[in-house]
Amino acid sequence: MGLFGSKQKTENNGTSTVQYVDIKTIRDGVVVLKNGTMRAVLLVSSINFDLKSSDEQIAIVGAYQNFLNSLDFPVQIVVSSRKLNIVPYTEMLKERAREQRNELLKIQIIEYREFIQNLTEVTNIMSKFFYLVIPFAPVEDESESMLGRISKAVHPSQNIVEHEELFETYKNQLWQRVDHVAAALGGTGLHFTALTTDELIELYYSMYNPSEFAQTGIKDVRQSEVEQL
Repeated sequence: MGLFGSKQKTENNGTSTVQYVDIKTIRDGVVVLKNGTMRAVLLVSSINFDLKSSDEQIAIVGAYQNFLNSLDFPVQIVVSSRKLNIVPYTEMLKERAREQRNELLKIQIIEYREFIQNLTEVTNIMSKFFYLVIPFAPVEDESESMLGRISKAVHPSQNIVEHEELFETYKNQLWQRVDHVAAALGGTGLHFTALTTDELIELYYSMYNPSEFAQTGIKDVRQSEVEQL
């Protein structure tokens, strides 16, 4: 599956802008780049460090230091700010008010909904998303022969995309790194989940098309099925 599908744009000279995107394909929750390397992306929750006690802050810093010291591969931390889409929330409040039998509570919900709508009209409310990008390169596979490495260096992404067994092997090695990161970060109190294929496409499309993209909710980390691996 390609990143943009039928939404590819072309410049005046007829050249597809997709050629300027580093992504070859996204499948099974894995991003395959044109240079043959692979990426997994974790959506990570946040914690209010200032509200923690001194002992808790020391424990969190120590756990994070242990996490960094345990890494033998690079990771990338990405912070994305988006305008908050408040419509689903206000629609939920509208439904709650309709179902409420207590007149006093009903009035309070209606007034609160109006307050939220008025607030969002006069100011931009932003939400931040935190991502941890974990890489894997086929050249790191120590079991690969020298001839195999040379072959993959010539056509890096093509080899991975066209050979299912090869893709599965490298994907498993990438997910071993994901498991390591999840276990190492567990002591910090953070929650995390790996983005699915559809969520990765949504994420990258929004980054390449910020003016066109209206926020839709990427999964809530707290409801993740893979929290604290």
